[in-house]
Formats: sequence, structure tokens, C-alpha cells
Amino acid sequence: MALTDTAIRNAKPQVKSIKLSDADGLYLLLNPNRSKWWRLDYRFEGKRKTLSMGVYPDVSLKLARERCREARSLLAVGTDPGEQRKAERQAKSEAGSNTFEALAREWMATRGKEWTESYASKTKSALERNAFPAIGRKPITEITAPDVLAMLRAIESRGIVDMAHRIQQHCGAIFRYAIATGRAINDPVPSLKGALSTVRQEHYAALTDPIEFAQLLRDIEGYRGEATTKAAMQLLALTFQRTKEVRFAEWAQFDLEAGLWRIPAEIMKMREAHIVPLSTQAIKVLNRMQAITGGGRLVLPSSTSRERPISENTVVYALARMGYKGRMTGHGFRSVASTLLNEQGFRSDLIERQLAHSEKNSVRAAYNRAEYLPERKKMMQEWANYLDKLKVGAEVISLRSQAT
Repeated sequence: MALTDTAIRNAKPQVKSIKLSDADGLYLLLNPNRSKWWRLDYRFEGKRKTLSMGVYPDVSLKLARERCREARSLLAVGTDPGEQRKAERQAKSEAGSNTFEALAREWMATRGKEWTESYASKTKSALERNAFPAIGRKPITEITAPDVLAMLRAIESRGIVDMAHRIQQHCGAIFRYAIATGRAINDPVPSLKGALSTVRQEHYAALTDPIEFAQLLRDIEGYRGEATTKAAMQLLALTFQRTKEVRFAEWAQFDLEAGLWRIPAEIMKMREAHIVPLSTQAIKVLNRMQAITGGGRLVLPSSTSRERPISENTVVYALARMGYKGRMTGHGFRSVASTLLNEQGFRSDLIERQLAHSEKNSVRAAYNRAEYLPERKKMMQEWANYLDKLKVGAEVISLRSQAT
């Protein structure tokens, strides 16, 4: 006899589980704890199997019968409904793990080993705020060029065109990663070339005129603020490293006798250790600071805590107080050095290596690291001597009589 809702409601649990049969192998399993589970018994290729149909009353008698009919229809065409369900669950699971967000996070975890902590944090934040809300939950194989463009246009409409371009670059890298790992076959990003507004290139303010830069050097020499701030500006001028590298410099990184500063990979923007030759002038600045901060870990500690470096705005504020607001930044010392050294005919390979710019050719990069140090040491000493001449107000002449 087929089941009815009344019969199901009136059924009393027993000491052991009992079956309340319906039809076509469908039955309700009534357990001692009063739970009621729909089951379907069937045979496939000579083997007896059981398929769960849900829990009563969440799955009603009517719905259980519909599911039973669907399963029987699959059996009629030679498909095992149990295996079909497993395949559907697997596909759903794979779709969930292959969403844009899932792959983006996997990409960040993989590539992030090569990034600085700051860059990794900014990339993660940019994607979480701008990309994931729009396309994060979509399977990456279903995302089209119009999907990506709509997301980028929404960012662009907020007035942050540079962010839209940055997200576009990240998306391209994520799609390429998905293709490389077998989770996608198409990258829609290249088809968006030219679809966004052009980003206005903003350059760091820098005094690339030797006469103006000479005055800045004199103002730094006469600076009456914190000794650490003055030393930071002097080291930026003499080594033209990034402000972060100067701020986070530790005494353990320096070999003053050999005249070398070894910056660890975790500090560098490109996550590659960097050796900086030190001129005698740079060593003099460091010797002076050693008498002040040599007892601690940091060369340029904050005035409020010896365990924290000077802030990222320390140099900017100092330059502003000296009258250089909008005309010079901490990063600007790199632009000045690059401009003047290139104008004086120094080899671009030496300058780029000293600036710690990445070398795309791996063979040349290895050569640069291994062979350029003696030449860079000579260049850095000539640069420091040139700055001394500028600072004392000597006639602006070439760094050297003959560029090599």
C-alpha cells in the first residue's frame, strides 16, 4: 500500500529503524530518534544500491516521489542515479574552487612569495574591494570580456582610472595562471586593450637641474632637525635607494670596512637581495650615526621608539619645511641620480643595477649581479665626489673628464 502523509505523521518509532514502503523502491526510514529519511532501493548492472532522497518533512511525500521518478528515468536510459549525483556534486565542487576569487587567492599565494609584504597587501586589498564583489563568485570559465569590462568601467566611473588599469593587469595575470594550471582555456583581458581611459602618468617631483640640486644639498647640510632625518636625506642622495630601503636599514646589513650595504630580499621591491657600494662620504654619514644609534638594531629609528624606523613621511615633511614642497620627494633622489648619471654618459646597465631595477633577461641579470659591483663602486664614489663639488658651490662641471 502506498504511503500517505497521515500514515507518515502517525507512524511511531520503534527500538530499531523501520521501513515505511511507498512504491518503485521508495520508502521512508523511521529511526528510533524520530528522524525520517527518504531512501530509494534500486539495482544497477546486477548490484543492489540505495540512494538518499532527503529528510521528511523538508522533503515532502510528493517531492520524494518526483525524485524517485527522476532516478527511475535515469535508470531507464542506462545511467546510475547514484553516480550521476556524485558527478554533479563533483562538478559543483570544482566550480566552487574554480571561481575567479578562488583562483585569484591561489595566484596571490603562489606569486606572493616573490612580492614585498606591502605590495602583496595592496594587491589583495585592490582585488577584494574592486574585483571580487563583481566577478569573484563566477566560475572563471564563464567570465567574458564584457563581464570584465563592466567591472573595470565601474571602477573607472569612481574616478580611479589608475586602479582600473591595475585591476585589469591583475585579472590578466589571474586568467593566465588559470590557463597554465588547466582551469581555463581563454583569457578575455587582451581583447580589452584600449577600452579604458588613458592613465595620466605622474612623476615623482625631482630637482634634476644641477644648480637647484646643489642648493638642496646645502640646505640638507644645514638642516637643524632630527639627526636621523638629516642622515636619511644624505643617504638617499648618496646611494639613491628607495626610501623604504633607507628607512628600514639595519646595522647588521652594513660592512663599513668593505664599504658595502647588503639589503635583504624581503625589504626590496622586487624581492631580490641587493648590494649597494658605499662611497667614503656615505660611510662618513653612517659612522656619525653609529655614535647615535649604533647601540640599537635600526640605523634610523623613530624618535618615539627604537624598534620602529622613521616614518615614510619623515623625509617628505623635512623637504617641505625646507621649502621644497611639490618640488622634491624622497623618491626624487633616484630620479636626480638617474638623470644626471645618464647625461654624463655612465653605462645604463650600471645605473639600472644601482637603482635595483629588475632585469627581464635572466642571463644578463646574473651577469649584472656578479660582475658590475667593482664598476658600480667606482661610479658611486665619483657620484659622491660630484655631490661634494655641487654642495660647496663649485662650477657645475661633468662628473668626470671622460665618460666610460
